Amino acid sequence: MLNLSERDVLVNWHPYTQMHTAAPPIGITRGEGTLLFSEDGRTFIDAVSSWWVNIHGHAHPHIATKVSEQLRTLEHVIFAGFTHAPAVELSERLLKLLPENQSRVFFSDNGSTAVEVAMKMCLQYWFDRGEARTKIIAFKDSYHGDTFGAMSVSERSAFTRPFQQYLFDVVFIDVPVVGQEEQTVAQLQAALATGDIAAFIFEPLVLGTAGMVMYEPAVLDRLIKLCQEQQVFTIADEVMTGFGRTGRRFACDYLHQQPDLMCFSKGLTGGTMAMGVTTCTDTLYSSFLSEDKTKTFFHGHSYTANPIACSAALASLDLVEQDTFLKDLARISASHQIFAQSLQGKPGIKDIRQTGTILAIEFATDTTSYFNNLRDTLYNFAIDSGVLLRPLGNIVYVLPPFCITQEELEKVYAVITGMRELVVESFSA
Repeated sequence: MLNLSERDVLVNWHPYTQMHTAAPPIGITRGEGTLLFSEDGRTFIDAVSSWWVNIHGHAHPHIATKVSEQLRTLEHVIFAGFTHAPAVELSERLLKLLPENQSRVFFSDNGSTAVEVAMKMCLQYWFDRGEARTKIIAFKDSYHGDTFGAMSVSERSAFTRPFQQYLFDVVFIDVPVVGQEEQTVAQLQAALATGDIAAFIFEPLVLGTAGMVMYEPAVLDRLIKLCQEQQVFTIADEVMTGFGRTGRRFACDYLHQQPDLMCFSKGLTGGTMAMGVTTCTDTLYSSFLSEDKTKTFFHGHSYTANPIACSAALASLDLVEQDTFLKDLARISASHQIFAQSLQGKPGIKDIRQTGTILAIEFATDTTSYFNNLRDTLYNFAIDSGVLLRPLGNIVYVLPPFCITQEELEKVYAVITGMRELVVESFSA
């Protein structure tokens, strides 16, 4: 009888995977806390939260209970012309946690669609006003999703090259990392001066797929204020940074100036199931209210505001609102900082970056490409050591569920130390 892995390769096509050369996938039979258990008896610490979604740990009993209860009440109902308690309560509770200027919640399916919704809202706003504001500003090296609009405002690369001719024009500016802040500010000012900018979208404080590239809240405040002065909408893509990753509940909690729109997914449901939301100001929402039905926001998904997903998100918020949640963020952040300090000045280390519970180590190598063999070597080393890490080229990052224990963190750090030794050995003169 074939096992899960063997059956899988006969029927499935996996994301971001060259199926011709990839090793068979690891069959996972269950999860508990930070741990994943495979069909062949191995155990893995999920140090990347299964693509950044799992914030409370796998198979969390509170979330499981709430989802089970909802399944017995209402599994789904069309959200056009109807509503239900989980959606209303989720919007009410989420808006209380967000900046005061956030007024409305629009539900979608995932991070990419949350971004699509935000951009379409901004573009239609200017279209309905009869103003030719058709361009969007984004950071170089950014990533906002894999649908066409989200790809357009993401870094143009080998990932997007086959679709280049279908992506709309975007004004890309440099990421305002330390030492380059004034250059980025000047680039934004020049773009805004053209008068045709509809919105500025950004990953606040941390660009995930770029290699956990980090920048300071103060410069983002400046960029948002410049946009506000020109009535240009600002979109905070908190799909990755939201719900505790940066050490606070949201990355925008570090800001004085607040965005007009915010996008969420991943940790929204605690990593339990797919859901996305886009929030916006009352100013933007009210602009769509009209006797003219052509000014309706024509966007929706079959599973918009799915009650089960809403229940998972509500259960996750129960945990996010507990005092222990912020304490766990502080505990992990402090542990990361101590480990980062222990690596400073060590051979093989090019750079170490940390924001809250996100830690990234960039190894000193002669290659940085996502497609190099080093990435596969490091990935396999971690897997063989019982830790799930997914290096981005020569960059390895830790982004764990917040229930991770100190003992589990120490094991993750030990694996990264082993990676460093491997890099030193491979790239020494």
